[in-house]
Amino acid sequence: MIEDILINNASWLQIIDDYLFIEDHKSADELIRIFNKDNFKYITSTALKGQGPGEIANIGYIVGDNVNRKFYVSDHGKNKIFSYDLDSVIADPTYLPIEKMKMNEKIFPSKYICINDTLSIGITINPIGDSDFMPFVGKFNMKTGEIKHMSYAVNPKVKRKRISFDLSMEHGIYIEAYSPHDLMTICSLDGELKYNIYGPKWDTETHGITYFEWVAFCNNRIVALYSGEKTFTKNRTFNHPTKFMVFDLEGNYQKTLETGYHIIQFCYDKDNQRILMSLDDEMQYAYLDVSNLLD
Repeated sequence: MIEDILINNASWLQIIDDYLFIEDHKSADELIRIFNKDNFKYITSTALKGQGPGEIANIGYIVGDNVNRKFYVSDHGKNKIFSYDLDSVIADPTYLPIEKMKMNEKIFPSKYICINDTLSIGITINPIGDSDFMPFVGKFNMKTGEIKHMSYAVNPKVKRKRISFDLSMEHGIYIEAYSPHDLMTICSLDGELKYNIYGPKWDTETHGITYFEWVAFCNNRIVALYSGEKTFTKNRTFNHPTKFMVFDLEGNYQKTLETGYHIIQFCYDKDNQRILMSLDDEMQYAYLDVSNLLD
């Protein structure tokens, strides 16, 4: 799929503007590899690992700000979010980012979507005692650092909340897909509950099973990486799912897409109508053409 650029396993994919970003958190040098999203030609690398100025100590989420042609990188080692100018990164291999803001050490954003250069909506991590946390979807002010939780915080029936998240400005909704429970929740952008979608294996208890591992809006469909199997194999390795479940925007089940490959994470390339996948299998990366599969 890509040129012979050495990238560690368990990497994450993200489409930003015309580029495919691959986050390689195990890299000893640059933590982000950038490719042309149409033909997968290697462009450049950025986000040098380290403790120095403009370097990233412990990389977190990468999010695009397409309006301003920027992207932001969370550094959970320095508790900062760094701002990168996309054109400068492409043109200058020595470019270093600027600090956009400091993050609160206890309550901080995880995965989020930029609405503009100030407001984002996404998962925030909130500590519970000394060894646990609760993820909440909230609005995040990237100038002041203020976080406001959405009014619908958590389904009261669940035993444990661990979620994946995506947001659609076009449709005015966001989705929470639960990992320990067979459950998806769809809310308005104001945080008002629209639908709770209980799957056939729904249970208030957890049973060491992973259900929804990742979720994304793909045009007018919701596509979720779904397992329904034990989280770990007998050898204690992670049991990555191999299939996607497709729903409409109200959470009604449409179809299942079985790939036969163990998928770590995926993203959607709207322009090319394909799902790009990071795999834990004989191939490291692959894509699925869904131009005729999501009707």
